[in-house]
Amino acid sequence: MSKNSEIMREITPLSPEESFLVFDRVKKHFDFPLHYHPEVELNFIQKGKGVRRIVGDHVGEVGNIELVLIGPNLPHFWSDYRCKSKRIHEITVQFSADFFDQSFLKKRLLKPINDMYRESIRGILFSEEVAEKVKEPLMSLTKVSGFESFSLMMNILNELATSTNQTHLSSYSIDNETFVDEDDMKLIYDYLHSNFERKVTLDEIANHVNMSIVTFNRFIKKRTGKTFINYLNEIRVSYAARWLIEKDTSISEIAYKCGFNNIANFNKIFKTLKKCTPSDFRNQFTGIKKIE
Repeated sequence: MSKNSEIMREITPLSPEESFLVFDRVKKHFDFPLHYHPEVELNFIQKGKGVRRIVGDHVGEVGNIELVLIGPNLPHFWSDYRCKSKRIHEITVQFSADFFDQSFLKKRLLKPINDMYRESIRGILFSEEVAEKVKEPLMSLTKVSGFESFSLMMNILNELATSTNQTHLSSYSIDNETFVDEDDMKLIYDYLHSNFERKVTLDEIANHVNMSIVTFNRFIKKRTGKTFINYLNEIRVSYAARWLIEKDTSISEIAYKCGFNNIANFNKIFKTLKKCTPSDFRNQFTGIKKIE
């Protein structure tokens, strides 16, 4: 497979008139295929310790309680894996694709929520303390309607947006990065995503945004916290991780297609960023259901 359209695209039951839907259910199994959808999804899981969680190129396990925000079109998947519980409590909130585009969410007062939405393209795992704090409000969502449900949902979103110890799950978004404005960072982002498969020199990218090398190095470090080569390698490894999941192509071919000129260097950088070898990473996805 080569792109999101070859993973299952879930058609959610949200109608154009609805801002969000809430599903509260107790399940024996998690067995839905790897999928994506344009809606934003907030997923709460209790008594699901050992469930395997996959979000983008992230693989992990659920603890006793979990709360994850999944951004638009981000592939995700949960499976039983090591979970022994037969009463897994799941609450899922799905927001319409344009919920966060409403003008009132652009106001300064609600900036934390809007910022959280932009960050959700990588998936956000909230701390267990935060999950416990919003558990009762989430459960109450199924018992109220109308403006009361909207007000409660906004309070939950604000609580999440202003919480600490948030963890980005997918190492890098390769499709949906957003920018506050059309600044130089967007020019850099677009250029590197269009040219990552070949050698891109520091001089070339600096010229592309009309900066000296010194100015560019200072700019990229300030905006990303990384050197240029580290930023470029993260982009390359993100594509490699995605293709390791979606394609049957050999690891060496994927490495070269992602701009690495030798397999040893690719393996080293991949392991540094993903904490496992490319083959171990691919093996973690073996047996996961996909719709082609």
